[in-house]
Amino acid sequence: MHAPPPDSRPLRVGIAGLGTVGAAVATILKRQENALAARCGRPVRVTAVSARDRNRDRGIDISGMSWFDDPVALAASPEIDCLIELIGGSDGPAKQAVEAALSAGKHVVTANKALLAAHGVALAELAESKGAALAFEASSAGGIPVVKTLREALSGNNVSRLYGILNGTCNYILSRMELEGLTFEACLKDAQRLGYAEADPTFDVEGFDTAHKLAILTSLAFGTKIDAEAIHVEGISSITPLDLKMADELGYRIKLLGVAERTKTGIEQRVHPTMVPKSSAIAQVMGVTNAVTIDADAVREITLVGPGAGGGPTASAVIADIADIARGTAGLPFGMPVARLEQPTRAPMQRHEGGYYIRLAVADRPGAAAAIATRMAEANISLESIVQRRSEAAAARDPGGRSGAPVPVVLITYATSEQAIRGALEKVGADGHISEAPQVIRIERE
Repeated sequence: MHAPPPDSRPLRVGIAGLGTVGAAVATILKRQENALAARCGRPVRVTAVSARDRNRDRGIDISGMSWFDDPVALAASPEIDCLIELIGGSDGPAKQAVEAALSAGKHVVTANKALLAAHGVALAELAESKGAALAFEASSAGGIPVVKTLREALSGNNVSRLYGILNGTCNYILSRMELEGLTFEACLKDAQRLGYAEADPTFDVEGFDTAHKLAILTSLAFGTKIDAEAIHVEGISSITPLDLKMADELGYRIKLLGVAERTKTGIEQRVHPTMVPKSSAIAQVMGVTNAVTIDADAVREITLVGPGAGGGPTASAVIADIADIARGTAGLPFGMPVARLEQPTRAPMQRHEGGYYIRLAVADRPGAAAAIATRMAEANISLESIVQRRSEAAAARDPGGRSGAPVPVVLITYATSEQAIRGALEKVGADGHISEAPQVIRIERE
């Protein structure tokens, strides 16, 4: 047990970072003060805070709280028992504050996925050595209780696969592109206007945010040390309206998924746009909503769906961790001692096996499609279907297809390997039948 038995003394909380989430945590703790005291057996009170600007109006009353300009000083202060780290970033003040709190034997609650992806195992080891809690429900999938589900509710299960929509920005963009036929650029601009995407959206749309969250969930699911560097990462910026239209016609939707799976060659971790069957639960998740599906031996399959970001949902997850600490039920960060976490065997992406959607811009001339099919056959890739799609405008301009202008050709493969696909496409490119880089989207089975 990491937290002391609950007693009548208040749990004194210090919040480092008073942005949208930090202000929401303070607001909810005040609003739910009596209910939390009843549920936890002791009061929970914010006694100190730290942020960049003391005079900024955050809609909360901080007059009765001690102010610290330095979050590390807050972390070490005798005025708090528990640090809530909401600064962000894998290093710098966030890491220093968390280390200072744990070193002083104080509990820590954090929503910082970047910090945990980079230093989670070392911080968990420090927490263990000091008898302190390190809790991070809010680090992955916002308000969805997936950390607690993996660490506690499914502790009697053997997890074989975990996959999910872990970034609301990407899901919003792909949903709008599909439903309204818009381009990626147009949807991104709208997402920025609505506050769903940052001014620099790279971290979200290129898959890095999803990768950090996946690294944490993989550790919990498989009892392994965090291995963020092993994750294969692709973003959604190359997805076109044609890809989404073709997916729809073929019975799929395109989602940016984080996938972790135990395979014959090791733990496979990947983030990329993925074709999912429209009949699957995760295909129904649209907009900024997140979802996580877990395949396990006893429960078979469960899907958790809910808000993945925002002040209220993320604060809800933070407060769930605070409540566990207050009542003395906070367990080991990763569900077992750090010494028992396995060093994962990385499954190389080249060994990945599954179906593929491949879109090629093929010269509209006799024999081109047949030559491409031959290259696939030489790599032992079986094709489920080949669809050649000339736009109506192109057909009107060139009714007989005599210009040789590129035509979209879509291949759907049966299960094959990443290595075979890449090798075949390299040869197709060298043959001179395609005019741009192939679009390759993996198909995830149900």
